[in-house]
Amino acid sequence: MMKIAIGNDHTGLELKLQIKAHVESKGYEVLDLGTNTTDSCDYPVYGEKVARIVANKDADLGIAICGTGVGISLAANQVPGIRAVVCSEPYTAMLSRKHNNTNVLAFGARVIGVELAKMIVDQWLDAEFEGGRHKDRIDMIAAIE
Repeated sequence: MMKIAIGNDHTGLELKLQIKAHVESKGYEVLDLGTNTTDSCDYPVYGEKVARIVANKDADLGIAICGTGVGISLAANQVPGIRAVVCSEPYTAMLSRKHNNTNVLAFGARVIGVELAKMIVDQWLDAEFEGGRHKDRIDMIAAIE
């Protein structure tokens, strides 16, 4: 069974709970890395938590949620081997997996609603890396690290 790590700051709590339930309903195991409170907290802590679990192969993929998705994705992208993408629509989410082999999906609870978030997650999880010329480009990105 594929494992999905999920983490969020205080602004992403409500959306995280709905996305977690949605992902579990699709048959995935979800590792909830918090936060589980609306008390103000720092998004870099949770972006790093998700990224390290994915980079260490303790989860197959990760989902990170903050107010816009930007801050938490920037934190996640600091971990070697992580290719986090911020998506506010499904098409980019799908192509980010097919062409960029992204392993962390980020979005903003203040930017998108629950149903759009579910569509984005579905497109991202259902897509598969195409390899080929895209692998060469991913190798180029990895060389920058």
